[in-house]
Amino acid sequence: MVARVLVATALENTWPKDGTPILFLGEWCKLYDRNHVWQDLDYKVAPYHWDDRKKLHNDYKDLSVIYESAMTALADKLNEVHGVNHSLRYWRILIGPWLGYFIQMLFDRWYMLQRALAVCELDSVLVIKREEGDGVPNDMADFTSMFVEDDWNEMICGQILNFMSIPEMNVKKVSVCRNTRTGVGYENKTVRTGFKERLARIVARFYPILTRPDEYFFISSYLGIKQDFLLQIKLGQIPKLWLSSALQQFSYSAAARRWSLTLLNTGMAEEWTDFRALVSSLVPKHVPTAYLEGYQAIEKMANGLAWPRRPKLIFTAICWNSDDLFKIWAAEKVEQGVPLVLGQHGGNYGVALQNFNEELQISISDRFLTWGWKDSAQKKLKSIGILKLFDDRKIQRDKNGKALLVEFTMPRYSYQMFSLPVAAGQWEEYFEDQCRFVNALPEELYRELLVRLPMADYGYSQSLRWCSRFPDIELDAGARPMSELLKHARLYISTYNATTYLESLSLNFPTLIFWNPGHWELREEVQPYFELLKAAGIFHETPESAARKMTEVWDDVDGWWYDLKTQKAREVFCERFAHIPAKPLDSMASLVRELGSNSSSKVGQSATH
Repeated sequence: MVARVLVATALENTWPKDGTPILFLGEWCKLYDRNHVWQDLDYKVAPYHWDDRKKLHNDYKDLSVIYESAMTALADKLNEVHGVNHSLRYWRILIGPWLGYFIQMLFDRWYMLQRALAVCELDSVLVIKREEGDGVPNDMADFTSMFVEDDWNEMICGQILNFMSIPEMNVKKVSVCRNTRTGVGYENKTVRTGFKERLARIVARFYPILTRPDEYFFISSYLGIKQDFLLQIKLGQIPKLWLSSALQQFSYSAAARRWSLTLLNTGMAEEWTDFRALVSSLVPKHVPTAYLEGYQAIEKMANGLAWPRRPKLIFTAICWNSDDLFKIWAAEKVEQGVPLVLGQHGGNYGVALQNFNEELQISISDRFLTWGWKDSAQKKLKSIGILKLFDDRKIQRDKNGKALLVEFTMPRYSYQMFSLPVAAGQWEEYFEDQCRFVNALPEELYRELLVRLPMADYGYSQSLRWCSRFPDIELDAGARPMSELLKHARLYISTYNATTYLESLSLNFPTLIFWNPGHWELREEVQPYFELLKAAGIFHETPESAARKMTEVWDDVDGWWYDLKTQKAREVFCERFAHIPAKPLDSMASLVRELGSNSSSKVGQSATH
């Protein structure tokens, strides 16, 4: 067997320069626009462990056990470090998103490094020499921008290798000028958006004199501004558009991190022992500084906010994840008995076989408002409807327009365990499905496509890929609003299990859906609803089937779409997953009043959960 050098990421300054055989840890190492560099190398790629989707599902369940153990241990440690006595729920609200993502990412990199050792004889690996504290995020928002990059992933792989201490492999540390050439790829905020935010902050200066201490508190509700304001008026308060703030940068302190987690004995198989030890060792090194070194500062900042002191209820659809200032403020209010209500903010919820974000949001909230779906085992769920469409918008489509093919992307490195394509190799399979769809269309329909790319690229070079396969295809960079694109389309084509097809079906916009069911696994109880869509020709499990349907209906889309069978399938599906109440704001106001009137003693019963 030929000895190879291990390459963990796409950072080429960690690659051997002398033609030595390489083992790439995953497809994420091979950037499409750098194929002239790697295509002629003597390389192999380690097989990706979560290509076995049964393993993915089983690992998710096991990692949920480890997450709970680590969550309890970290909450206890932070209470001790900060001299406080907050509940587990308080800490779950504040640090739960970071800890869940970190453990799942850590396991993926750890397991792949083990697999690399198993499939090849590895001679050495180059890792970047770093100062202690390099790569530790300031807060959750900082973390979400870091973990998509090659630099952070190279760092974490190096630390795992150091922990593993493999005597037969030479781990060489190199000093290099690091660069993160991936780029998340999001467009900067437009001037118009920036102006709106500045104006909102100016107006917010007057909120303290207009705010009662016991108002209902809404922030990033996912409602349109007009609907948000009308809801607040219905609730008898002056409407306000509350905004949060970014946190200051906190300095890393090695002395503050000289501890390890003691995970509870969960009775897991012995094969998990080493990973549990890795979690115990690395979590203290990577806890965002806002939760450790900067905790007192953000607590003080939260206490000084002009937000209501004793709100009847807190509602958000977005801030629960990356807004640490909101999270620490809300966690404190929850401990005082204030109900925390979260709203569904996209697709995948209620249908995907596994969704960490969904489980976390339900666990930290008093009520979780869904777009229609229910689960008898989850008492906190309340069906309210698709919040995003409470404005009763109408889209006048162009019956002679194009077909809008909407694309999906995700980071090249896995970051949480959804039921979706995981990591670069599975995204590339997704892209091949898109090409199969286009290739299955007749020439005249191929020219009727507009392909909307995601604004985030993550180093996939999507535009370059499309143009190399289909040189004359029409692409949209993803900056224009979807509503604007739909006005010029006669048919919408969804290719992934997320928000957009729920919106198009709710709007009664002619829609085709296709995806690989082996990557977008569904819960057993939702299968009948997708079978209804399949029977009506809306949902397809292969790109070729979707292309045949588009070809069949293209000259009379309305004849198919407004057929009684098609409409009935759409209505049944939307009632379950994308419902719009007859009077949505009245329904929402009634629910908010009901939840806000609950006694703090009832709410407090969940404080230790």
